[in-house]
Amino acid sequence: MNPFAAALLAWFDRHGRHDLPWQRAQDHGQRDAYRVWLSEIMLQQTQVVTVVGYFERFVAALPSLPALADASEDQVLALWSGLGYYRRARFLQRAARLCVERHDGELPRDFDALAALPGIGRSTAGAILAQAHGLRFPILDGNVKRVLARYHGIHGYPGESAVEKQLWRHAEAHTPTTRTADYTQAIMDLGATVCTRARPRCDACPLAPGCTARRDDLTAVLPSPRPAKALPERETVMLVLRDARGRVLLERRGPQGVWSGLWSLPEAADHDAAWRSARRHADIDDARSLAPFTHVFSHYRLRIAPLLFEGATARRGIADNPGLRWCVAGELARLGLPAPVRKLLQQLEEPTA
Repeated sequence: MNPFAAALLAWFDRHGRHDLPWQRAQDHGQRDAYRVWLSEIMLQQTQVVTVVGYFERFVAALPSLPALADASEDQVLALWSGLGYYRRARFLQRAARLCVERHDGELPRDFDALAALPGIGRSTAGAILAQAHGLRFPILDGNVKRVLARYHGIHGYPGESAVEKQLWRHAEAHTPTTRTADYTQAIMDLGATVCTRARPRCDACPLAPGCTARRDDLTAVLPSPRPAKALPERETVMLVLRDARGRVLLERRGPQGVWSGLWSLPEAADHDAAWRSARRHADIDDARSLAPFTHVFSHYRLRIAPLLFEGATARRGIADNPGLRWCVAGELARLGLPAPVRKLLQQLEEPTA
């Protein structure tokens, strides 16, 4: 075993995470590929401490790949609601359905077939095969990129093709032929808990003696950050139409753009347009502006101005439109809602709202 992997595994045996819910062996004595896959998708852009609760609720409701394939999109998005990047959830279900159609309801053990599924790239496929089956495949998620960039002193933004190719070469070279599952978890754990983006704990790192960034005092600059780019800002008015029974009007978003396919509040470009839209959906008397807030996406900032129409009376025709529905508070938990919309509606239900 190479010295890099040996040092990392020795550290992992003492300090690594060994009882995460997706690590637990199932009836056949191995980790379940479905659970490993689900955790890998959830952990993209999301920390372990956040994912654990979502993961346990998800597998309680959809305990197997066929169950995920058979579920409604609303159920999947409701279970995912709050994790963000909803395309991940759609790809997850799309891949599950392809596995039912083509792979007997299981994730394929062939790397190329696995990596060809929606939402599963080279690193995710390697992580699934390494952790579920002990096969020797390297990974290169954000934590691993940071560890390798610092250890080898690699400059340049890791998202650039030339830099990523260097990192893949090192990832391949360091991955051992034995204890591959433990090594895969170990290098992710090291990046998440020791070799962190800010204030890395170099004194606790098993790789510190050979780390270029530590030797050359470069931990604050490696890996190189993404080139700065100012986020554009957009504005929208969200209509909160609530009737005498406490029901709120929701609208399913289209297949394109952010929050695609989720249930959300109707939107308008400004207050005048919001009033016109509200009158198309309900009889209304008055409106109250709620505190505006900003939601930040990866590529722009959205300034949201909620406009509350209390005592609205639904117009006829809503029942004939599958993209609109009046919902009581108890129904919201079963629907996929954008996190800021769910939070806004929950605040309206609070006694002090």
